[in-house]
Amino acid sequence: MLKNIVYLFFIVLGGTIGYLYIPYIINLLDFTEASWVASPYLGMIIGAIIFFLISYVLADYVVKSLKWVEDALIKLPAVDLFFGSLGLILGLVIAYFINMPLQDINIDVVSQLLPLFIMILLGYFGFQVGFRRREEFVNLLNINKKERDKSDKRRAVDTSEIIQPKAKILDTSVIIDGRIADICQTNFLEGTIVIPQFVLGELQHIADSSDALKRNRGRRGLDVLNRIQKDLPVKVEIYEGDFEEIQEVDSKLIKLAKVIGGIVVTNDFNLNKVCDLQSVAVLNINDLANAVKPVVLPGEELEVHVIKDGKEHNQGVAYLDDGTMIVVEEGRNYIGKKIEVLITSVLQTSAGRMIFAKPKLLEKAQ
Repeated sequence: MLKNIVYLFFIVLGGTIGYLYIPYIINLLDFTEASWVASPYLGMIIGAIIFFLISYVLADYVVKSLKWVEDALIKLPAVDLFFGSLGLILGLVIAYFINMPLQDINIDVVSQLLPLFIMILLGYFGFQVGFRRREEFVNLLNINKKERDKSDKRRAVDTSEIIQPKAKILDTSVIIDGRIADICQTNFLEGTIVIPQFVLGELQHIADSSDALKRNRGRRGLDVLNRIQKDLPVKVEIYEGDFEEIQEVDSKLIKLAKVIGGIVVTNDFNLNKVCDLQSVAVLNINDLANAVKPVVLPGEELEVHVIKDGKEHNQGVAYLDDGTMIVVEEGRNYIGKKIEVLITSVLQTSAGRMIFAKPKLLEKAQ
């Protein structure tokens, strides 16, 4: 069906060009004195035949191009297509008003070709502006909507101001980590949880990896998202947009946070630093975990389970519930046992916190 439409288009185009220009060319070349040869109807037939023959060569390429455009338009999110079309219409309207004075100029190039060029150029620019700046337009609309909602709430409720919590944007690392689900369950994160489509795509890619470890991590991330969305008392939104001009997922997260005024939630140290450099709000799960670790001071007593040898002679190693390592001096003889220890020092390193202790029984013996 589409191929027949292409054939028809070439025939109509050839007939129109033949009707308008072939008699003019014949008269210009003084090809014959017979007036019927320069008839526009004969030119229309000749042009239609020529372009019909050309269509046999070009039709397949035109159909493939149209199919490619059709597939691309179908895959576009509705918001992207809407703002792109809006920009295109605006560009064509501007081109129409610019072309109106040009119609009165008696120069064929100016009155016929230049308006067509201006229409195509402004239509293209309008579509590009509407498509590429769509996120900012959506953000403006959301801001206006929020302002209207706030105004309605001020009128309905006698309060000075209602502050809405910012959206929390999850990155891939914090989803795979899994602790974000427990944090959401305890209601420590306020506001909407935003999961970008490009993060879901990266998770899907990891889950489909040939490497077993990566595959398991990706699947765990998808399970965590499923739990957050279905089982936890938080509002979850899937952000369908994308930033095609940006390749890196981390850069897309920062751009999205700027566009919607959200906060990036991560446990990636490098992403944390980049967000700080670009003045983007960020919450690091590792910082939260370190902040809520139990505080132990030298001189305190703990009951620990010594599980293995330490690096130094006669050392034993135990762990707190949060994973903090305790090095027990002279603790090798207590491996596999629960003993009471006395904290001697606490060392904070770049890798985390390390606690040194010695068995309480040895302290009493002294």
